[in-house]
Amino acid sequence: MTTRPSAGLAEASQSSWRPRLALLVAATFFMEFLDGTILTTAIPSIASDFRVAPADINITMTAYLVTVAMGIPLSSWLAERFGARRIFCLAISVFTIASLLCAVSTDLTMLTLSRVAQGIGGAMMVPVGTLVVLRGTPKSELLRATAYLVWPGLLAPVLAPMVGGALTTFLSWHWIFLINVPLGLAAFIAALRLVPPTQFDGKRRLDWFGLMLTTLGVGALVVGLETLGGQASNVLAVVVVTAGVLSLAGAVWWMGKATVPLFNLSVFGTRTFRATSTGGFIYRLTISSVPFLLPLMFQDGFGWDPLKAGVMVAAVFVGNIGIKPATTPLIRRFGFKTVLVFASFASAVTFALCAFLDAQTPEPLIFALLLFSGAFRSIGFSAYASVQYADIVPGQLPSANAISATLVQLAAAAGIAVGALFLRLFDATRLFGPEQLGAYKGAFIAMAVLMLISTVDSLTLHRHAGAEVSGTSAGAKRA
Repeated sequence: MTTRPSAGLAEASQSSWRPRLALLVAATFFMEFLDGTILTTAIPSIASDFRVAPADINITMTAYLVTVAMGIPLSSWLAERFGARRIFCLAISVFTIASLLCAVSTDLTMLTLSRVAQGIGGAMMVPVGTLVVLRGTPKSELLRATAYLVWPGLLAPVLAPMVGGALTTFLSWHWIFLINVPLGLAAFIAALRLVPPTQFDGKRRLDWFGLMLTTLGVGALVVGLETLGGQASNVLAVVVVTAGVLSLAGAVWWMGKATVPLFNLSVFGTRTFRATSTGGFIYRLTISSVPFLLPLMFQDGFGWDPLKAGVMVAAVFVGNIGIKPATTPLIRRFGFKTVLVFASFASAVTFALCAFLDAQTPEPLIFALLLFSGAFRSIGFSAYASVQYADIVPGQLPSANAISATLVQLAAAAGIAVGALFLRLFDATRLFGPEQLGAYKGAFIAMAVLMLISTVDSLTLHRHAGAEVSGTSAGAKRA
């Protein structure tokens, strides 16, 4: 049975594209993405205040990221059970209050627990906010909607080190969290005005067993991949990753036979959505490894200082943002398949070229290469974000949205882990020479090969895949 908060409101809200709503959701995403990495520059200051080792502060970052990943599966059910508007507003409230608690923390335990609470809010903001936007957006405007929602993921990595460093240097690390309080309050007030009431099922049952298997599986994968990506890689990490994979496999089996499953797995029968878990997952994994590999290569291999390395890596993100206004016109002109093939193949080429860089390479040439790499990264990221919902029917949207958000979190964690594993592998085997740069050459070549797998997957898409969204002339005729 479907419960309606007010007759006709849910249906009316779905009839038009609402850019202000999309901008609001994008702003909340930006807060969530920023807080995932902004603490990095403040670690020494926090460690000094709490009188602990700097390495111990890493638990606050891991706790946040793991909580976000584990909370996403439940958010889909909460939105359907209590209404997306209520849950989105609740998420903003939890995130804002938790940010305040982080700011007033007096020891590492309190900060870690507050970060967990912050992660709970973030886990609901990301998928539920997306759901609110997508439900009110016609397919013909989906490209514009996703263009709004993609920019936080592109811009946050650029600003996190600078914002965190500036706040810590000129004020204190507490302001990293305090700044979220007025922003969160403004977002909450805006959400009450802009987010329309939506229909919800007040009697929807929760698939507890499916939730348990999914949450444990996602949590184990993120923790295991974080461990593999760190310096303390060991057999235990492999066991944890394996357990996570088995738990998710069990969840898939269970939801395939459950009467009311946590997720509607029929979404994988849609080829354009399935691209998210095949080529799209590999694409996000490989591009997530680049911000990890490049600074290490510049400092460890080239002998650059952290500031110089950071400025050079910023070229990737300049390319991300610079090409953004052109991504929608490119998709409308050439269609999803052509754009995805081009973006992944061009990215693979830039990764391969990075393997041939050294300290003698002219710096303007390095900057230009990274600028193009960032542009291709942005094009592919935007295309995948749009095409995955192109052929999803309204009833499948909550499941598709939650699954996609979970895969994005896993790909980001896997990118760092796989990049670190390749470094260790090529450092141990010396396949690309005994010098310091040999391991980085091998890692970038391996990433280029992985990216080509994404290219091959995109080649299998139909010529007019997602044509209703891209609006290509061929697709219009076919429709």
